[in-house]
Amino acid sequence: MSIFGTILSKFGLGDGDAAAEAAPVAAEAAAADASTAEAPTEAAAAVVAAISAGDVVAHLEALSAAHDEDLNWQVSIVDLMKLLSMDSSLTARKALATELACPEETMAESADMNVWLHKAVLTKLAENGGNVPASLLD
Repeated sequence: MSIFGTILSKFGLGDGDAAAEAAPVAAEAAAADASTAEAPTEAAAAVVAAISAGDVVAHLEALSAAHDEDLNWQVSIVDLMKLLSMDSSLTARKALATELACPEETMAESADMNVWLHKAVLTKLAENGGNVPASLLD
């Protein structure tokens, strides 16, 4: 599966089989991560609801609430990938940028690539049925 395909599956978007597999896996992960929180059942329910509705922000906020680290996924592709339990290394980000057709001159500078990649991932999520607010796409 492609890197972006993996991202889509974590939101229950894209291919129907991937979407069907993503919801239980994400719910189990949220429940496990939230086991130290006061309401793990609510966190798991929020993840399942967010996936089925394609609400990207609600899904990420639920994951963020259950995560140990304070991640700024709204602006950082590294933090977004970490929140999705994905490899966020430069190599992985370059592979994802290549997959999403990042211009070579943008890929030459990692900071420029990261900004481009963050916007491209959110835009592609929206194109694949995810509910992404316009403020995150600008």
